[in-house]
Formats: sequence, C-alpha cells, structure tokens
Amino acid sequence: MSDPGFILWFTGLSGAGKSTLAEALTPRLRELGHNVEVLDGDEVRENLSKGLGFSKEDRDTNILRIGYVAKLLSRNGVIAITAAISPYREVRRQVRAMAENFVEVFVEVPLEVVEERDTKGLYKKARAGIIQNFTGISDPYEDPESPEIVVQTATESVDESVEIILGYLREQKLVSAGTVNA
Repeated sequence: MSDPGFILWFTGLSGAGKSTLAEALTPRLRELGHNVEVLDGDEVRENLSKGLGFSKEDRDTNILRIGYVAKLLSRNGVIAITAAISPYREVRRQVRAMAENFVEVFVEVPLEVVEERDTKGLYKKARAGIIQNFTGISDPYEDPESPEIVVQTATESVDESVEIILGYLREQKLVSAGTVNA
C-alpha cells in the first residue's frame, strides 16, 4: 500500500519565503521515501494560468486551478506542495474543502520585512503605482484564521522553519518519523 498523499499549502505575502521553504522541504521529504511535487505560483501562472491577470476573479481562478491539480496529485499518493500567495481566505477554504488531506502553512512575515527583502523590486513598483492590485499594498492579504502550521521566516532560519513543518507532519503521521540529515 502506498503512502497517502496530502496537500501542503504554503500561503503568505510575496517574498515571505514560500518557495524557499518548499525547495528546502522537498528533498527532505524525498529522502523519507515520499513522492513530492511542487506547484509554485509563478510557474503555474506561466504554464497553467497564462493569460490570467491579477483581478480578484483571476486570482481565485488561478488558486482553484492549483488546488485542483494538487488534489489530483494528493489522491494518487503524492505530497503536493503549493507555494502561491493565495491571498483570500474564501478561496483557500474552497481548496481545503475539495481535498481530503489539506495542511495549511502560514508563512507569517511582517510587511516591512518583505519590503526590505524585495529582491524583485515588486513592492517598490507597487508603492510607486507601477504595479496595480499588488497583494499587501493595493490589494488585501487575508491571514489564515486557523492554519495547521505557522512559520515566521523573519525570525526563524529556513532549517528551523522546515523542522517545524516536519515536526507537525510527523506528529500527524503524514510522514514517517525517520530522521533525515539536512
């Protein structure tokens, strides 16, 4: 019998560290013998949601598409990791409702910290009005109300955040309790 799959849904502001954590966690899960796929928000927009803009409706459509693909993967024994801003609670609730095993990871970082990190210059452009509908600046980000996991990348190292996530997954028996070297 194969391991059950599940969705590990990272949510947080742009620059919070969602993709970084997904990239750090993936090899650790594979070393434990799990099949893992990462659905990164930027990659999905390029390959699955090309042509969608950043209106609320388009963002919701994008997140529902990611959720649908993650559901298909998870029901076939894959750990589907998503790393997309997914700013709206209601659409995250809809994705949770469509999946059998859904684990929400809130990558909580203060806005001023992600603005300092701003490696792509997106916040600066949003503040200047060059980018419209930018989450956290001219469009809302709705914090999760009861995520299964909260990591704080402003004060935790990537390894510390990964250990928090793995600890929860082991506790819930979603991954084996075996140890993996970083």
